[in-house]
Amino acid sequence: MKQLLIGVFSLVLASGAWAQKAKTAPAPDISFKVLEHDFGEVIEGEKPSFDFEFTNKGNAPLILTNVRASCGCTTPHWPREPIKPGDSAKITAVYNSKGRPGAFHKSITVQTNDPDERLVVLIIKGTVVRKGKAKGKTKSAPKPVQSPVRVR
Repeated sequence: MKQLLIGVFSLVLASGAWAQKAKTAPAPDISFKVLEHDFGEVIEGEKPSFDFEFTNKGNAPLILTNVRASCGCTTPHWPREPIKPGDSAKITAVYNSKGRPGAFHKSITVQTNDPDERLVVLIIKGTVVRKGKAKGKTKSAPKPVQSPVRVR
């Protein structure tokens, strides 16, 4: 009986130590400053852009395995090389407003090797107005919008 208790106790200790090692394994940790940007009014034909800045707060290299826009009117540009722990980088989203008057709401899906954030969705939005019809707020006066989604 005593040997059985010692065996069970040893097994519990060993599994606890293994679980602790699994929790501290090196991993990347992507953290964006903002997840959404509102361009406001954009004059038709312009190509406004916004830089979504992020940092790797983990202890292993961060890799963006794929970045894709919801449609062909939005073009993302992103770093192809791994982001070292503690380093920052950006994903630039460019919106082509030519022939697209009216409101827009586009997403950019980011796939990463971060075990807690495999997919991150970034949003750009605004309103395209025909030349001469802008009401004052144009792409030169954008303000970042804080997202209700967790930003680390």
